[in-house]
Amino acid sequence: MTTVQAQISNSRGHWRLYVALLNASEWPERRWTPGGPVPTPTERDEALATLGYEPVPGTRWRWCEDSAIPDDPTSPVWLIASATVRLCGYAPPVAGTDGSELDPWEVAA
Repeated sequence: MTTVQAQISNSRGHWRLYVALLNASEWPERRWTPGGPVPTPTERDEALATLGYEPVPGTRWRWCEDSAIPDDPTSPVWLIASATVRLCGYAPPVAGTDGSELDPWEVAA
């Protein structure tokens, strides 16, 4: 079973979930309406499913924070979470760094 990392972050007022794929110029992603609350675990699972992924059984979202300006306590905080996911069923093709179309099953391998 090949796994990859999914991440969710809040930037510029909206939540964005994406699956980090090596050698892909664009990652599969889902965005939520600006100003909304943190997507629930169920909403994250549903978003992953529309992208062709699912959390690995037993995985948990791990949260951390970062800032726009390191070591500046007045800088806005970015919340970032990650979870281990795997392909499940159909996943749309992704663009490769060279402009080619990549099969997510091959990218995740």
